[in-house]
Amino acid sequence: MRKIYTIETLNFENDQLHFSLNDNEVNLQLKPAAQLIADSDDFAFIYLLDAGEDYHYLRFPPSSWENLVHILQKKQNPKLQLGEKVIELTNFYDELEMLVYNIEGNYNYGAEFVQAVEQHFKTILAE
Repeated sequence: MRKIYTIETLNFENDQLHFSLNDNEVNLQLKPAAQLIADSDDFAFIYLLDAGEDYHYLRFPPSSWENLVHILQKKQNPKLQLGEKVIELTNFYDELEMLVYNIEGNYNYGAEFVQAVEQHFKTILAE
């Protein structure tokens, strides 16, 4: 069964961004699927995690986008804390950069979503 985790908890360790899951399951067997998609209906970026038989979603709502800007500025993938285990969200930086530039001015995503992305990522888009 697919699960959706909304990322709300984060911290910096050695200038590296770490996200945490708010989940009580200790033995989650998740692997990075190296893919980030846009959910323009719910105003979120979603990173896919391979759970074996299906995918779980890491959802990044607008309240977390300031941290996504930090990822683009640092040009590095964030880490995800899964209980005692830490995994790198592979390809996150590349996928996010590609999506942000693809969304800019592309009203196929919906005018409100495009405007929200352009506003939050204006420092990146201005480079």
